[in-house]
Amino acid sequence: MRLYAELSSSAQNAYADLFDAVLASSVSNSVANLNGSFGTKSVHQKKYWYFQYRDINGSVRQIYIGPDSDKVRALIAQHQSHEMLPIRKLAAAAVALGCNPVLPKHYRVIKRLDEYGFFKRGGILVGTHAFLTMCNMLGISPAERMQTQDVDFAHAGKNISIALPANIKVETRSALESLEMGLIPVSTFKGTEGARYVNPSDPAFMVDFLTAKTSVSDEPVHIEGLSIALQPLKFMEFSMKDTTQAGALGNDGAVLVTVPKPDRFAIHKLIVSAERKISETAKINKDVRQANVLIQYYMDSRPDELAETCKEAKENGPGWEKRLRKGISKLKKINPAASGFLLETMGD
Repeated sequence: MRLYAELSSSAQNAYADLFDAVLASSVSNSVANLNGSFGTKSVHQKKYWYFQYRDINGSVRQIYIGPDSDKVRALIAQHQSHEMLPIRKLAAAAVALGCNPVLPKHYRVIKRLDEYGFFKRGGILVGTHAFLTMCNMLGISPAERMQTQDVDFAHAGKNISIALPANIKVETRSALESLEMGLIPVSTFKGTEGARYVNPSDPAFMVDFLTAKTSVSDEPVHIEGLSIALQPLKFMEFSMKDTTQAGALGNDGAVLVTVPKPDRFAIHKLIVSAERKISETAKINKDVRQANVLIQYYMDSRPDELAETCKEAKENGPGWEKRLRKGISKLKKINPAASGFLLETMGD
């Protein structure tokens, strides 16, 4: 069975136009009415763009624009004269042509966090919504309809891998409260604020904030610059390295978000599937199914990239390799060719 279908050229062009529009809007809105200059920083051999200016107190401030690309450089060169494209119309056209939108109430959460600067502070969209966004970015539509009731975000916390200025602060909790959707933080056993927000009248609707686990403690880590707590998870750092930008699509709009690279997301999903408890069988199956779609796409289109990513995960250590092999064994049940490809890249 075909795991995905290529979006029509019209749908792919619609997404490309939409991404250009949300990227242009993000750059323009970030630096509107500010006197300053653009510059770059290099972190882990990757270049990132910033806009630097002085506030009314004379303090130097920086606004994170995004990773270096031809599109970002072109927009920077013309940001003052760039004519904004009608994002709502472009989004509606992309959906009508077959691109994958997220559910309306989930899009509201994503959009509001964008408005409060969450993604400019290093926030990352993960989970099923990131998967759907990646599919649009890659020009494919999964054969199996995949939706979820929770919205997942991640942040590298104090170990962030891109050079962000320390003076950016995002009132994330205020952003969620402003939606008036009944979302409140779940308390931990110690009575402190947790990293999950739920609506008591709609308990299936959850918003989770995650980060990489860097200590033995499973307690949420409070990040002052974000005004929220993050739940540490093993192996999360793999998805948060070398991220990319994409347009998260709703039925009536789109916003620029940061998402994991699809090949890293897929390999991470296999590793996580081996880490979950048996009580999370539904999530295990979803992890493997999403990984399966992306792995098949990379096998068809960019096998060398997938092979390098798989090798990197294996070389992270015995614990990584053990879980990756368990994830691949789960993948074998639904896609023997894909599991065989991954095992071959690992030297089997």
